[in-house]
Amino acid sequence: MKIAICIKQVPDSWAEKKMVNGLLDRINVDAVLNDLDEYAVEEGLRIAEAHGGNEEGAANSVTVISMGPERATEAVRKALSMGANNAILISDPKLAGADALTTSKVLASVILKGEFDIVICGTESTDARMSVVPAMIAERLSCAQLTFASAVTVDPAAKKVVITRVTEAGVDEMFGQFPVVVSVVEKINEPRYPSFKGIMAAKKKTIEVLDLSAVGISIENAWSVVVDAAPRPPRAAGIRITDDGGGGDQLVKFLTEKKLI
Repeated sequence: MKIAICIKQVPDSWAEKKMVNGLLDRINVDAVLNDLDEYAVEEGLRIAEAHGGNEEGAANSVTVISMGPERATEAVRKALSMGANNAILISDPKLAGADALTTSKVLASVILKGEFDIVICGTESTDARMSVVPAMIAERLSCAQLTFASAVTVDPAAKKVVITRVTEAGVDEMFGQFPVVVSVVEKINEPRYPSFKGIMAAKKKTIEVLDLSAVGISIENAWSVVVDAAPRPPRAAGIRITDDGGGGDQLVKFLTEKKLI
């Protein structure tokens, strides 16, 4: 099996985020591998390990694919240190500020050329919280999408992937044939910590860096742009109640006004 895992480098969740000229400031903040993508990396590795492993010479391979600036190699190395075999980074100045439509177009083009059987994504990136790229990739590839998976089972002989998905109505079971795009939720597994051996091995692995010409596509202006942004207003002071015997009545009044009781 050929497994592709889409990952993204994002600002650290604890970093103070600012918009500069309509773009998220990614230069002056700490950057990390998107937390939700770690579950995708882990699931891809588990699938490969369950069906013969992904060591050199094995029938399975795990490739991480990312789009971003040169700095994104840091996040790619993290995925490689977890155990992925190969890595592809699409990096081009023209991609700065790319929206979900452009991102899915670029990633789908690389995936299509790689002829991958399974594509695994996290549910969303923590810097955008849109949760649309996996579905867009599946649409561009004209293949099945199995999103928000809480469990994944693969039958390589039948070229079939089965997932369970928790919904408001209960638990659904869905399946698709290769090639298929899967997105996983954070409850699906516990991502492994890179071992010292894995970290050292990742330093020796080659990251294939491609620009748009190498990918073989051109992009037009983004379909969506940020035209205005304002800092989040400071948190308003709370209401203090001094209990002089009527504190309970004041609390009930407050909760009633807020329609909480």
